[in-house]
Amino acid sequence: MSVVLTQLSDGVLTVTLADEENRNALSGRLVEELNDALDAADGDPEVRVVVLTNSGRVFCAGADLSERSSGKGSGTRKPVDPSRLFSRFAKSPKVYVGRIAGHCVAGGMGLAAAMDISIAVDDAKFGFTETRIGVAPAMISVVCLPKMRRADASAAYLRGNRFLAPEAVRLGLINQAVPAHELDAAVDAVVSDVLACGPGALAAAKQLLAQVPDMPVDEAFAWTGELSASLFRSDEAKEGMQAFLDKRPPPWAR
Repeated sequence: MSVVLTQLSDGVLTVTLADEENRNALSGRLVEELNDALDAADGDPEVRVVVLTNSGRVFCAGADLSERSSGKGSGTRKPVDPSRLFSRFAKSPKVYVGRIAGHCVAGGMGLAAAMDISIAVDDAKFGFTETRIGVAPAMISVVCLPKMRRADASAAYLRGNRFLAPEAVRLGLINQAVPAHELDAAVDAVVSDVLACGPGALAAAKQLLAQVPDMPVDEAFAWTGELSASLFRSDEAKEGMQAFLDKRPPPWAR
């Protein structure tokens, strides 16, 4: 059976980590299946939003320690380098929403932080627990540290302790923590907002988020000026502005 399940409905692809027995650990098999599912999503024009969630009580327990300790992959698979997984979300033109319905530690923190928007149940436990087993939160630092204050990151990394979802919100790793019975409504509200936006505009907004913070100011103004001009010339923008003036929804709105 697959450990990653997908379901497409009205432009929203729900991708579910479904290896409950292994606490959705980042095994070679799970990472490979997840990358395959996300490759398909990124190439499918019908997919507007991807919601990444989990079955069971754990969103993701991080690295598969049984594989790492033995140096072997699942079955005949070689261990998969998860760096491609963590880095792909910022590069994708699609919007990724994390629906974190369970505990999220170690490498799972990288998945949560890599999402464009993440919402978790408020009793989910988070933590950079790698140091408790003699390693460090290495690759996930690339997606986690830009969201955190240095002092907060130092405390979280060096203590290796677990903390609840509201603290993960305070640290900037996720966007919102809600009671379990409010999770679906909170995710649906985000998805509804995203579906009201132009697909090309969303892709451009993600480019801005990924590139502008690292640009020199003059270069950033020059690049964003060119980008803005090209967007205003696009068919999508022309249709969107006309729809606004006509007081009607644009054609992409769901």
